[in-house]
Amino acid sequence: MKKLLLVLAILLSPKAFSVCEINISAGDNLQFDKPIIEIKRSCSEVTINFSHSGKLPANIMGHNWVLSDEADTQGIAQDGLGAGLNNNYIKSGDSRVLAHTNVIGAGESSSVTFSLDNMTDSEYTYFCSFPGHWSVMRGVLKII
Repeated sequence: MKKLLLVLAILLSPKAFSVCEINISAGDNLQFDKPIIEIKRSCSEVTINFSHSGKLPANIMGHNWVLSDEADTQGIAQDGLGAGLNNNYIKSGDSRVLAHTNVIGAGESSSVTFSLDNMTDSEYTYFCSFPGHWSVMRGVLKII
């Protein structure tokens, strides 16, 4: 009986009903398929599964998924230029980057898992740091 109660408690916990894994994609049109992602605060970890639905390779029309505060997006993208494709256009050790996937091309995918524990704001920006993409290829992650 105790085991049954424990299983029920786990299944009925708020986290059991929270969407803590998100699938998102982008193609050659410089747009994410989701302009807004909502995550429940009860998720201790979030996994973003990012896929490239376009036809062009990573070195020509690559995309990544980068999470940061809105105010940091331009600086992250500019600093990422020098890091290059081999470093996913993310400067090594950039503390402004809260999470990011690898740069991917046609038919590829990449995932990242991150904690919400230190994320105190309710809205963050996600964007692609591939050169020239950050200003138009972006969305909002809301923690609700």
